[in-house]
Amino acid sequence: MAGYYFEEFEPGRTFQHAIRRTVTDADNVLFSALTHNPAPLHIDREYMRTESEFGQPLINSLFTLGLIVGISINDTTLGTTVANLGMEDVRFPNPLFPGDTVHVETEVIAKRRSRSRPMNGILTLEHRGYNQHDVLVAICRRSVMMLCKGRE
Repeated sequence: MAGYYFEEFEPGRTFQHAIRRTVTDADNVLFSALTHNPAPLHIDREYMRTESEFGQPLINSLFTLGLIVGISINDTTLGTTVANLGMEDVRFPNPLFPGDTVHVETEVIAKRRSRSRPMNGILTLEHRGYNQHDVLVAICRRSVMMLCKGRE
C-alpha cells in the first residue's frame, strides 16, 4: 500500500501499526558496531550483569528510534514523503532489552502547507513505541514534508 498524501492526514488521527518487531542481541551488537558505538551498556553482557542496575544490555536508543519510525512508514508515508525535516522531543522513558517485542502507534499532531514549496505540506507526527507489556520505551515528534495530491 502506498502512503497517504498530505490532504489525507488530519490532526488527532492515530495509527495503530500492525507490524511488530522482536529485537535481538544481534540487532543491538550489529547496529552498535555499524555506528562505531563501543558503549558497554549495548555490547558487553558481562559488564551489564555485574556493573549495572539493568543486569543485561540495553538496546541502542538510536536503533530504537529508527525502528519506531520505520515501523510507521508502511501505514503512513510510504512513497509520499519528500523529506524528513527533523525530530524533536525524543525520549526513551523506559529501557528496551533484547527479546522485547516493539509495537508502535503514530498520532498526527499538526499539518500545514509549506510556505516555500506550496505543492507540499508539512506534518508533525508523534511516534510512540511500546514493549510487549505496553510500557512506553520511545517517543519522538517528527516533522516531514509530504506530497500533495494533484501536484504538477
